[in-house]
Amino acid sequence: MSHTLPAAVLWDMDGTLVDTERYWMAAETPLVESFGGTWSHEQALQLVGLGLEDSARIFQAAGVRMTVPAIIDRLTDDVMAALASDGVPFRPGARELLASLRAAGVKTALVTMSIRRMADAVVDLIDFDAFDLVVAGDEVTRPKPFPDPYLQACATLGVDPADTVAIEDSPNGLRSAVASGASVIGVPLMVSLAGAGAHVLWPSLEGKTVEDVAAFHAAHIARGAAQ
Repeated sequence: MSHTLPAAVLWDMDGTLVDTERYWMAAETPLVESFGGTWSHEQALQLVGLGLEDSARIFQAAGVRMTVPAIIDRLTDDVMAALASDGVPFRPGARELLASLRAAGVKTALVTMSIRRMADAVVDLIDFDAFDLVVAGDEVTRPKPFPDPYLQACATLGVDPADTVAIEDSPNGLRSAVASGASVIGVPLMVSLAGAGAHVLWPSLEGKTVEDVAAFHAAHIARGAAQ
C-alpha cells in the first residue's frame, strides 16, 4: 500500500545521521584533563543532544578555564579534524534513506545543535545534494529541547510541522521535535530513549525505506485524529 509522503523529513545530525558522538567524547576528555580535571563516560553521555553553549558551561563547572565560545571552537575543531581524516561515518541506513527521500522529491533539513561551520563540513562531505536547509545551533533563539530549531526549519521550508517527520537519537532532540508538532522517530545510539516521547522507536535505519517513513507518518496522523 502506498502512503502520502510527508512534506519534509527533518534530520538531527550527531548520532542520528552520522556517528560523530564518539568524536565529541574523544575531544572532551583531553579538554577537561588539560585543566587538571577528570571526565567520565557517564558525564559525556549527559551531554548527548545538549546545545553546545549549555555543554560548554558544564565544562566550565568541571574546571575548564576558557570562555564558552572558546570551548565550543576547541571541541568543534577537534571533531572537524577527525571528520576530515576519517570521512563521514554515516549511521547504518542513514545515507541510503536520505538519498531515497531526495530522489522521491521530499524536502529535507538538517537540524543540529552543532555550529554552522561544523554542520557545513559534514554536509560538504556528503556525495550528493542532501539538504534543502541546514539549521545550526548558533542560528536558533533557544536550543533543543526547546522546539525552536524544528519550528525554524519548518517555517523556512514553508511546511506545517504536523506534516513533517523528524528523526532523532537523543532525549533532548526528541523533546524538541515532539514539542514542534512533528511525527518523531527515535533511533537510539548512545543513550536510552525510553520515556523521551518518540512516537516510534526504530533500532536502526538500516533497510528502512521512503515507504516506511510515509507509513509511520500516516499511522501517527491517524492515531491523532482518532483521539
